[in-house]
Amino acid sequence: MSAVNIQNVTKIYPGHSDSDPPVLALDDVSFDIADREFCSILGHSGCGKTTLLNMLAGFEQPTAGHIGVDGKAAGRPTWTRSMVFQDYALFPWLTVEKNIAFGLEMKKIAPDERARIVADQIRLVGLNGFERRYPHQLSGGMRQRVSIARALAVDPEVLLMDEPFAALDAQNRALMQQEMGRLLAEADAASRKTMVLVTHSIEEAILLSDRIVVLSARPGRVREVVQVDLPRPRDEDDPRFITLRRHLRTLINEGSAEHAAS
Repeated sequence: MSAVNIQNVTKIYPGHSDSDPPVLALDDVSFDIADREFCSILGHSGCGKTTLLNMLAGFEQPTAGHIGVDGKAAGRPTWTRSMVFQDYALFPWLTVEKNIAFGLEMKKIAPDERARIVADQIRLVGLNGFERRYPHQLSGGMRQRVSIARALAVDPEVLLMDEPFAALDAQNRALMQQEMGRLLAEADAASRKTMVLVTHSIEEAILLSDRIVVLSARPGRVREVVQVDLPRPRDEDDPRFITLRRHLRTLINEGSAEHAAS
């Protein structure tokens, strides 16, 4: 069974006033994401990537079509789906360990088990020694590690990431991409999550994904679903990487040209 099924999904936003026309954000989008697969949704800003992710999370509902997770309608937000936001969304008054523990407290996990899970997540994302620091005492990359650890701590079936590294400088972004690639390479089959990444970076999508869904310019439509058959960790100088990057860039540019001509 596919972990995620997106079938004929359309999203229309009403105009800001009666005189404004409605906005067609997504148009008849269909694709599946397999269990434990890392799937990136790639496209230009405004193509509906985040809208699609928000519907997967249950924050919004499609105007038409169906979104299913493990055979059930996505519906409202649940603990089975965790979101990593672009702006970290950490609680500034809580320490690293308390931010990570927040969802576990909401789930009423016993204190001893909660402490074990938090320690495991801190070790996983490489933040040992920073347990009692507050978000303002951390770099952007470290804050995003906390955000990822918090999302993973509640043991979701699906991890959703909305351009999680976009706010970082180039050096920290590359470091976080490497760290995420390391986590993927080291995870055994049983512990891997189904992951969905929204990004406008072609290189990031290739570095991390098993498959890439390329959306056209608004309204977002699926142009192509591209398989990434490259071993991890991935090398941007690999000729296969370069060929795939060229193909994805062509898909996105052609989609933008078609949109401009319509």
